[in-house]
Formats: sequence, structure tokens, C-alpha cells
Amino acid sequence: MQCYLNIRKVLALEKKKSANSERGGKAVAVDTSLSERKLTILKAIIQNYLETGEPVGSRTLSKYTDLNLSSATIRNEMADLEDLGYIFQPHTSAGRIPSDKGYRLYVDMLMEEKEQEIAKRESAMLEKTDKVEKVLQQAARVLATNTNYATMVSSPINNRNTLKFIQLSQVDAEQIVAVIVLGGNVIKNKIIEVGEMLSNENLLKLNMLLNTTLNGLPIDQITLGLIARLKEQAGIHSEVVAHVLDAVAETIHVEEDMKIYTSGATNIFKYPELSDKQSAQEIISAFEEKQQLADLVTETLASEENHGIQVYIGDETPVKTMKDCSVVTATYELGEGMKGTIGIIGPKRMDYEHVMKTLKTLQSELDAIYYKDPKE
Repeated sequence: MQCYLNIRKVLALEKKKSANSERGGKAVAVDTSLSERKLTILKAIIQNYLETGEPVGSRTLSKYTDLNLSSATIRNEMADLEDLGYIFQPHTSAGRIPSDKGYRLYVDMLMEEKEQEIAKRESAMLEKTDKVEKVLQQAARVLATNTNYATMVSSPINNRNTLKFIQLSQVDAEQIVAVIVLGGNVIKNKIIEVGEMLSNENLLKLNMLLNTTLNGLPIDQITLGLIARLKEQAGIHSEVVAHVLDAVAETIHVEEDMKIYTSGATNIFKYPELSDKQSAQEIISAFEEKQQLADLVTETLASEENHGIQVYIGDETPVKTMKDCSVVTATYELGEGMKGTIGIIGPKRMDYEHVMKTLKTLQSELDAIYYKDPKE
């Protein structure tokens, strides 16, 4: 029992570090030349104009913003924005549209927000990746010591990819960079050759078009019909959209390296039925090469119903070299489609009650790292 307490200490320490890190985030810089109300109204004007192409009036804003202000109050704020050069009236009795100065402020604010959001996500992911690796390595060792069987723990992989966010930015006259954020906050950067310089307004429109349509969408739902509609909506920039979607597809379908952490392989020599030369060699080989263990993880995660503990006895195991063993696995989940597998391999006469209790406890502890409620 003392050995099992080690993993609890590691988990508690890592959880405390994570909490301290999250409290240390930087605040987003605010443009002090305009009040928050004016900035919100300016954003609403630009977003509405980008969507409709029509001048925006105070009555429209009173319906589509969360300001809860009267049309008269909004008109006064719009007058101030016009005096400051952020919006203008294209002709008498029309609403307002953004000026170049307004677009510039909007784009700068948007880019700053997204860059800080992406930087924060990258930092969090690096910290979590390092934390998870240490915990999983410790978990494999503790499980082996606590059960006297061979153990394995896989790193979490994104079992169900979704597209969370795309940010396009101009690199030079012929290239843009696409920052692609997948489910589980997996971040990929891709340089795309577009052969033209895109204006800030066009980049903004493309970012809005892509994110409005694709945000949160499972990858398998990005169909040819959806792509055709996006290209049609992009107009003269349809080829840019095509390049971006090709980059998304290429990025998403790159297999992430699955890491398998193992411990206690030599424990099998403690059991006479597994210690003969051929059986022992096959099991040790599986633990050294790890490909068969990766196949076991893939098999476990492939079934949507395999959220609890699975027990494979003898020929039931997906790993044929372990037909003389029992294999008990559990799936842990870190949220947003990120899942991994814990496995214990031992003789058919293993202490199933102790093994399942140990796995259930560790499964809950791993969930708790990411502030999830332990599964019942």
C-alpha cells in the first residue's frame, strides 16, 4: 500500500503546480484611447458589416449586441467613433461603415487576442505534456510494484479529432501561416503558398468564414459539399481556402507518436506457467518492441463502449503472444477526446479483484489531474 501512495503524492504535487501556473496568466493589453463601450460598439459595427456588406445603423446594433443600450445612446457613441475616424457615413441617411483606421484597430486587437490565446495554449500544453509523461512513467512503476505483474500505460492520444480554431496570418507577399488548433488543444503551424498578398480585411474575412463554419466540427464532417460551399463563399479567394483546407487535412491525418511506458516485465518469471523459455521470450519481446502493446491500445480505444475496465483471458486478448496470460485494461480520459490506456498483464490466476480495484483508483486519479470528477 505504501507504494501506491507514491502515485498519489506525484498526482497531488502536479495538480498543485498546475493550479499555481493557471493563476499566473498575463492580462490582455487594452487600448486605453477608447472606452470599453466604444470598443464593443466598433467591433459590432465591423462584424455586422463584414457579414452583410451593408452600412450599420444604431437600431441594428441595439438588436444584435449585448449592450442593452438605447438607440439614442448608441448613436452618440457612434458619433464619437466617427469624429475619431474609426467609422464614416458613406452617404446621407445611411448607417456607418468602418474606415481603414477602424479596420486596423479591429485587426490589431483581434490578432493580439488570438496570439495571446495561442501562446497560452501552447504553454499550457507543454506544461501538461511534461507533467503527464512524468505521472505516467511513475504510474507504470507503481502498478508493477503494487501488483507484482507486468504493466503498461499509454500516453493520451486524440481519439476523436475536432477542429477548434484556425488563425491565418500573412508571412510575406506569397505566403501565409495557418495556426491550426485541434481538439485537446493540439496546435499545429503550417506555411501555405498563396501567391498573392492578402489585405488585412480579406484575411479577417477568411478567418471569420473558416472559424464560423468549422469551429468545433468533427473532422469526418468536413465533407466535399462543405468544402465546395466554403470555396463559393470565399469568392475570388476560393483557392486560398482550398490550400488552407488541404493543410488542415494534412495536419490532422499525421499520426501522433504514441508513447508506451512499461514496467515489471520481469515479474512474469515469478509465475511458473509463464516462465518457460518460449512464453517468457514472447512476452519480454512484446514489452521491448512495444508495437503489440500499441495494437492493444488501439484495439481498446477503438470501441466507444470501452470506457471502463476490460478483462481479456487467454485467447480473448488482442495480443496473440499473450494467449497464456490475462490482460486487464482501463481507459483514462483527459477531456476533449484525449484518451489513453492502462494495462496489467499477468497469469490467468491473477488476483482480479485487487487488479481491478487498483486500476479503477488510478483511472480516477489520472482523470483528477485535469480537474475532472472521478468516474463512478
